[in-house]
Amino acid sequence: MTGAAEETLPSVLDLLALEELDRDLYRTTVAFDDPYPLYGGQVAAQALRAAGGTVPEGRLPHSLHGYYLRGGDAARPTIFRVDRDRDGRSFSARRVVALQGGEVIFNMSASFHTPEDDDDRQAHPMPAAPPPEESAGDALPRLFSLEGRVPPQPYESDWPTRMWARSTLPLPADPLVHACVLTYLSDISSGLAALHDGPGRSGSSLDHAVWFHRPVRMDDWVLMDLVPHTVAAGRGWYTGSIHAHDGTLAASLTQEALFRTPRTA
Repeated sequence: MTGAAEETLPSVLDLLALEELDRDLYRTTVAFDDPYPLYGGQVAAQALRAAGGTVPEGRLPHSLHGYYLRGGDAARPTIFRVDRDRDGRSFSARRVVALQGGEVIFNMSASFHTPEDDDDRQAHPMPAAPPPEESAGDALPRLFSLEGRVPPQPYESDWPTRMWARSTLPLPADPLVHACVLTYLSDISSGLAALHDGPGRSGSSLDHAVWFHRPVRMDDWVLMDLVPHTVAAGRGWYTGSIHAHDGTLAASLTQEALFRTPRTA
């Protein structure tokens, strides 16, 4: 993305605009130069968009579980193949495989549910943070159409683990689009940054999961908070939450990533 004119960059909606090649087979429609491997939040969001295009009307994602298998390339198209595992009375289960050059770079299991009018409460409040209007502006690297604000941090780290974010682009009313944009955001930064107080450093994402508790508009501010838990055996694990501007818990996430001490020659 470095050096590209702003007007030539795609929007987050461009990233989610998939071409339907055949039943349950989709392809991305935009590509761009990026010196890094394909951003994990992008391929996860696109996989969720592909899966959502195959479920009965009115069913929304309530969870996804993905595994990053190979580094992708933003400059080439990605193919998404969806398997319709089951459509029940109120739930739909899907599996998605993302391919580039004939090789699987990512796979995902996702489940969709027809929302029900039932008990609605949350056990804990949103983490304490000044509102976005009182927080310092900060770029969200590699994220198209999203802006960030960084409140005071709970840990000393080289990457923020608590941040406000929203889409700068007005988004359509479709709740699936907002769930995909939330997924796009959810892989940015790392809760493991708080554990960079020794020689070890976090690396590539291994697996990622998101649970969608309530619909949320991603063109309004949300607060993402990431919490480290453990590192062992060359891997680290953290959890996170995404709250709406009013403090409602919209989603929870967890991720495992490489966490290694650099080896000297």
